[in-house]
Amino acid sequence: MGLRDQISTDIKDAMRAKESMKLNALRMVQSAFKNREIELRPEPMSEDEHIAILKKLVKQRKESIEQYAAAKRQDLVDGETAELKLLETYLPVQLSREQVEKVVGEVMVALKATSVKDMGAVMKEVQARTAGSADNKMVSEVVKRSLQT
Repeated sequence: MGLRDQISTDIKDAMRAKESMKLNALRMVQSAFKNREIELRPEPMSEDEHIAILKKLVKQRKESIEQYAAAKRQDLVDGETAELKLLETYLPVQLSREQVEKVVGEVMVALKATSVKDMGAVMKEVQARTAGSADNKMVSEVVKRSLQT
């Protein structure tokens, strides 16, 4: 079952269970999928596109949490945190920092990368190898630190 089908099924389940927070969050995801589909017409949306949209929504939630915490709005932080946890359940399992460091090391050896100038090539290859299962911000930090040493 694809990600879109899973979310549709979970929307129906949330309606039956009267879970309004979950229902609203999933409808928001479904709406984001539909908007992207409209942009891509007549091409169909791939599973990678669905995951990219989910990652974007997760990133938005994390940024909102930071903003709300800075404004001392705990009620909004709690709501965004709940949505964030729900959205993360649909993403592939994320790699740990140690696993990312290992992949970065392998890529650096394969590409013979030695300076910060090689960062773009290393980033591109690491992203291709991790296929959405690594946080790009963490990958960037690890690559930058590895190339500077």
